[in-house]
Amino acid sequence: MKQQIMTIQFDDVTMEEAVTFAMDSIRRGERCRVVTPNAEFALEAKNNPRFLNILNDSELVLADGISVIYASRIVGKPLHGRVTGVGFAQALTAELAKAGKRLYLLGAKPGVAEQAARRLLECYPGLVIAGTHDGYFREEAPVVEAINAAHPDALFVCLGAPKQEYFMEEHGGELNVPVMAGLGGSMDVLAGNVKRAPAFFQKAGIEWLYRLCKEPKRWRRMAKLPLYLWDALMWKGKGAN
Repeated sequence: MKQQIMTIQFDDVTMEEAVTFAMDSIRRGERCRVVTPNAEFALEAKNNPRFLNILNDSELVLADGISVIYASRIVGKPLHGRVTGVGFAQALTAELAKAGKRLYLLGAKPGVAEQAARRLLECYPGLVIAGTHDGYFREEAPVVEAINAAHPDALFVCLGAPKQEYFMEEHGGELNVPVMAGLGGSMDVLAGNVKRAPAFFQKAGIEWLYRLCKEPKRWRRMAKLPLYLWDALMWKGKGAN
């Protein structure tokens, strides 16, 4: 069920429900574009109508950040909980492996997608890596051709927002892939180059704090979290639906 949190229409689903939806799309051969908005996405979408439209036109819109959960409570439309992009990627990959499905990895620096592919094959026996491609390309047509030639069932697009969303929108009609997911920096996590926060931080909803401690230079990005919550307070104060 869609739940509108200010301007973005999120799917109020659990991780299991999100993965089931994606796998059902693959089985039926139906297109499913997955996006994972957080506070940064929402602030960008305020002044970027194209980006906002792509988010709201996607079949699966997952609440990636804890700030989205807090905002949903502030505006009186509480969501079940976070469904992080990297968590979704890992959970979906596990199901793809069980079904012997094909996954294509697109994005990150040269060599990272291949590294991620090796780790995923080790972690998820039965998975088929259809192909990989880094995110440093100028011409998009050859990339689209390479993906189609690999016949994947799912495509992880890790180009950063909004570039990855633009890529999926512009080439959605050309790409013969049932499920496409924009997953930002998840490729580095899947490759083992960046570690996720320990379970305690994830469950407590303070994964952002762990990442800030590990990467202090991220403070400018983290500063967007309170701005987004302030927007939610203003939204509620205006009585907007």
